[in-house]
Amino acid sequence: MHVLYFHQHFSTPQGSAGTRSYEMAQALIRAGHSVTMVCGRYAQGETGLNTPFAKGRRRGVVDGIDVIEFDLDYGNHMTFVQRVGVFAKFAFGSIGVALREPADVVFATSTPLTAGIPGIFARWLRSKPFVFEVRDLWPELPKAMGVITNPILLGLMSMLEWASYHSANRLVGLSPGIVEGIAARGVDKSRIAMIPNGCDLGLFASPLEVWRPEGVQDDQLLAIFAGTHGNANGLDSVLNAAAVLKERSRDDIRIVLVGQGRDKPDLQARSRAENLDIVLFLDPVPKTRLAGLMAGADIGLQVLRNVPAFYYGTSPNKFFDYISAGLPVLNNYPGWLAGLIAEHDCGYAVPPDDPAAFADALIGAAEGRHGLKRMGTNARQLAEDQFSRSLLASKWVDWLTGAGRA
Repeated sequence: MHVLYFHQHFSTPQGSAGTRSYEMAQALIRAGHSVTMVCGRYAQGETGLNTPFAKGRRRGVVDGIDVIEFDLDYGNHMTFVQRVGVFAKFAFGSIGVALREPADVVFATSTPLTAGIPGIFARWLRSKPFVFEVRDLWPELPKAMGVITNPILLGLMSMLEWASYHSANRLVGLSPGIVEGIAARGVDKSRIAMIPNGCDLGLFASPLEVWRPEGVQDDQLLAIFAGTHGNANGLDSVLNAAAVLKERSRDDIRIVLVGQGRDKPDLQARSRAENLDIVLFLDPVPKTRLAGLMAGADIGLQVLRNVPAFYYGTSPNKFFDYISAGLPVLNNYPGWLAGLIAEHDCGYAVPPDDPAAFADALIGAAEGRHGLKRMGTNARQLAEDQFSRSLLASKWVDWLTGAGRA
């Protein structure tokens, strides 16, 4: 079976972006299927192609995946209007691919929501089975965050959301809240599978090199955040906790923020102004090198803004990377991940917007290393038992290819 796969932000493990689509494509290939991946350029991604673009695209085979890459640059530094422009160009450029390329099944994954447009065209103009994967609920999340307030734009996005869901033969939701959100739009739950982000157990179990950032001592607790420094992440909460730690003279704790995003310059400026020298900022690193940094860390930070839509409506890559690496997780908002942490005793779940509780958890981790090690063991066990990438990928392949056989 040949799968035509649309993911605007596709990356191989050589990039510093999420690799779910790469791993799922590899699972399809191992199962005897073939894949054409359609994507754009992404500042933190690496498609594996290096030939020049011709007429706005280039094409080649990367690790067995036929990759079509549009010359559409995208990065977290861009304004909202710039992002919308790139999303629209990718979606409408992809329509031509969806109408011409061979396909037994068409698969599209968000975000953005516009990723579903080529699938809609393939379903209704070519009668191709279409499977749509929802990573975030749009427009619900940007509306809840206050990023989009224009009622006309919200209405248009709601129409596209409805059309994407109802055009798809099957859907995939990455969290319990996403599945419920899809069903709330009138989709029968028999057409929806929950397949969350997975754990790359081999990569994080055997990193090429274990390392710590320069200046971090072996006896200092190293807490790590690896992800986008943007509006949704609410990383001011980390600096608020760091300020409490500074007041308490806790020089035995270091916090490392790894990644890029529009908020990073402001976060760095605030850290300098308040002399928060326990906080270090690193540029993004490839996932293979990130595994070594996590092996050298003591705890992972799962941080988001206090937005109720996040509680059950997200499936963050970083959480699954942390538990893959056997890192306890410090989570600062309620929801399904906080529930997992409490149920499996694999970290700390603190109330949102409470810097003292955040700092107390880090101090507790620094002073209770034996308990922290137990939590790390529990985290790795949770990764193996419930979120193994290979097990989830097998379920995903069956669900996807089943749409082509139905």
